[in-house]
Amino acid sequence: MLVVTIAINHNLHKPMYMLLINLPVCDMMGATAFFPQMISSMLYDPRVILYWACVTQAFFAHMYGGGSLLILTAMALDRYVAICQPLSYNTIMTNNNLIKMISAVWLTGFILLSISFLLLLRLKNCSSEINDMFCTYPSLMKLACGDTNVNNFYGLFTITFFQGVSLSAILFTYLQILITCVFKKQSDARSKAIQTCGAHIIVFLFMLLNAFIALLSHRIASVPTFVRRVLGVSVMIFPPLLNPLIYGFNTKDIRRNILVFSKKKTSPF
Repeated sequence: MLVVTIAINHNLHKPMYMLLINLPVCDMMGATAFFPQMISSMLYDPRVILYWACVTQAFFAHMYGGGSLLILTAMALDRYVAICQPLSYNTIMTNNNLIKMISAVWLTGFILLSISFLLLLRLKNCSSEINDMFCTYPSLMKLACGDTNVNNFYGLFTITFFQGVSLSAILFTYLQILITCVFKKQSDARSKAIQTCGAHIIVFLFMLLNAFIALLSHRIASVPTFVRRVLGVSVMIFPPLLNPLIYGFNTKDIRRNILVFSKKKTSPF
């Protein structure tokens, strides 16, 4: 609904919403990677998956996680320019720069994760049992034998990049936004900025903390398997369910257009 609403309403074809539309697209990629295999595992015994299918599922699951963080970072930068440098917004956030920003988000995630999985595929497997609910890079690494130092170091680098860059950018942009809002004289502008940014912070913190704890649990041997499964599944299920609700109903322009679109579909005339 969120994607369709933004796509068919030309008044929503603004940088903020064109960045936002990438978030449900990313959510759908994660859901497509996760739910078919989960349903298949529930319906059929034995619960098996081909190795290449497992690698593919893991790749797209991590593309979803990393892509979501980078998209939220790009949205934070957009809000920073809109609120802190409103007079320069149209000059900075041109269609050309918007395309570059969106392309950079997807290409960065794709390139970094492609290197990770290419390093993984060079290793031989000494096991075939995965204890997680779905395939992930850490679970595939546990199947491998041999020297995995390069994989471990590069894995830590990618985690640091996705989590660190996103967190640093969010902290910087929202600190600047907070300072600007405090000193703004227009109460309407201040309340609108806080409302928009509040939803963004909720989504970002939930995604960041959940993903970080889920990945960290794989590096701590004492963490029970059940806990790892719950954390992993929550990353794949809750953000795609909450994002449309948070952005759809908390953003006035989108909420109004969704209501108009719904009335048109239900009206008999």
